[in-house]
Amino acid sequence: MSRLTLMASALGAALLISSAVLAQVAPNPNNPNDTVADTFTPPPYGETINLETAKKVAAGAAAEAAKRKWDGFCIAVVGPSGDLVYFEKMDNCQYASIAISQHKARTAARYRRPTLAFENLIGKGPYFNYLTTLDDVIASRGGNPLMVGGKVVGAIGVSGGAGAQDDLLSQAGVAVLK
Repeated sequence: MSRLTLMASALGAALLISSAVLAQVAPNPNNPNDTVADTFTPPPYGETINLETAKKVAAGAAAEAAKRKWDGFCIAVVGPSGDLVYFEKMDNCQYASIAISQHKARTAARYRRPTLAFENLIGKGPYFNYLTTLDDVIASRGGNPLMVGGKVVGAIGVSGGAGAQDDLLSQAGVAVLK
């Protein structure tokens, strides 16, 4: 009988300890991530951008680069899933920018927001460090969603210059759809 009582006591103690461990952590008033938003309305995904339109988007970015006499960029256009639809590499583009442009486009499409949003949030301090742990995030400007009829049909990513240059060319590509 004492063995049964000892086992029951041990089980009861384990349950009490585990429930304290699983208790909800109180919100931190200094952490903006602890605020629960009243609404959540991200743009829906649409049909994948077709090759012809993807080429026009890339051409818009390339034309802006040519106008400014910039010759070292890579331009990637992806569908809403982040899969590559069209890619263009200027002759003087650094090799690293091949993958970076595609990564920027993929992030903008999958997360339905500009990559600049991640860059800005990480700059706000340690409460946003978790962003670096999310799959397929790149916190560098130059990736922007492509919207048609209020739906994400893909994204463009540009790499090769300074972040402001990448983003300016990316926005020129976005402007083709407006």
